[in-house]
Amino acid sequence: MDRRLLQPKWVLATLVVLVVAAVFVWLGFWQLGRLDERRAANTVGERQTAQPSIDLDQILVESGADYSQIEYRNARTTGIFDVDSEVLVRSQVYRDTAGFHVITPLIKEDGTAVLVNRGWIPLTMDTVPVDAAPPFPVEGMVQGWVQLSQTRPALGPRDPAEGRLVVVSRVDIDRIQKQVDYQLAPVYLVMARSGGEDLPVPFSVPDFSDEGPHLGYAFQWFGFAVILIGGYYFFARKQLMSSV
Repeated sequence: MDRRLLQPKWVLATLVVLVVAAVFVWLGFWQLGRLDERRAANTVGERQTAQPSIDLDQILVESGADYSQIEYRNARTTGIFDVDSEVLVRSQVYRDTAGFHVITPLIKEDGTAVLVNRGWIPLTMDTVPVDAAPPFPVEGMVQGWVQLSQTRPALGPRDPAEGRLVVVSRVDIDRIQKQVDYQLAPVYLVMARSGGEDLPVPFSVPDFSDEGPHLGYAFQWFGFAVILIGGYYFFARKQLMSSV
């Protein structure tokens, strides 16, 4: 080994390169861990959506209040849509077009209700109730899949804590509960229906084949580590040879 590499400036530079390369490698393995999590979630989602539809009240009881166990389960319930309490979820995109998701409470026979995501409407339809009536004006059955109440991410927009909201940032059941007189279910339903491009545009069955970008990101981080170490090696070699 060239003894000049033991000079303080080269020791420091080498340590910095090794530390940064180690961080890159760690980020690569972190992305592989995220990939494993995504694959596991996809497997669970596929299993959930493959199960037959079940009564919503029954599945809530069977969950034992661990609602994460019933996410994406097919469920059904019967009631009357309360369009006067409808809200829109902003910043929703369909085919590269901005719009809203239409969230309408469905009041059941026992007086409780469940929020139902009825589909997507374009940004121009920004009033409540929207000009996209429920599929039935009186009591009827809704079928769909279970979704969990959404919470605010660390950097996400915050909805006002009080007051009557007609447009919200997410399906936060606790927040919407403040502006209705009946008890809401702790989960909501995404309505499954046919209808093509009829408004609100219905949702497709969830696709769990996408593994996300994690594998590609992992290879990028590993590649950055190799490039950094290789580049530093040739740079140091060139500098030492030119100083002979």
